[in-house]
Amino acid sequence: MVEPEPWLRGTLADVPTVQRAVLHALELAREDLTRWCGTLTDQELNATPFGIAPVAFQLRHIARSLDRLLTYAEGKQLSAEQLSTLRAESDPGATRGELFAELGSALDCAATRVRALDPLHLGQMRLVGRKQSPTTLGGLLVHIADHAQRHVGEVIISVKILVAQIRP
Repeated sequence: MVEPEPWLRGTLADVPTVQRAVLHALELAREDLTRWCGTLTDQELNATPFGIAPVAFQLRHIARSLDRLLTYAEGKQLSAEQLSTLRAESDPGATRGELFAELGSALDCAATRVRALDPLHLGQMRLVGRKQSPTTLGGLLVHIADHAQRHVGEVIISVKILVAQIRP
């Protein structure tokens, strides 16, 4: 029997509703990425079939964007280190071990940070990026879940293309 998705398991009942939804989305991201990328080799993770972004880039982007978006959610701006890691997301040559260690750590850290946010402040203004685009804490939380899931979808399609090309 297939286990239901995290949001249907009745878990995290002690977590406020919005944060719970984000945590379930991140849990699902971890499960899907493990399922779809777990058997890929270092070479496959870094491959660019038909010129599409490598899975390695997508995994790094998911991990690092969580940190950036949560920094904005916490009412802060990005540090020089965060900007540096942003520029390095597409660097080639990452190993499977490095990628999954970074992703796992980022998902764990994100869960802790999401839990620490005050649900009574979901309507508070937050400023995003160099342009200081306005949003709210609630808007950022929804985007964190949406953004992670969007890139998980890209990973799944990339893996399907990769497997069809390399392992016919």
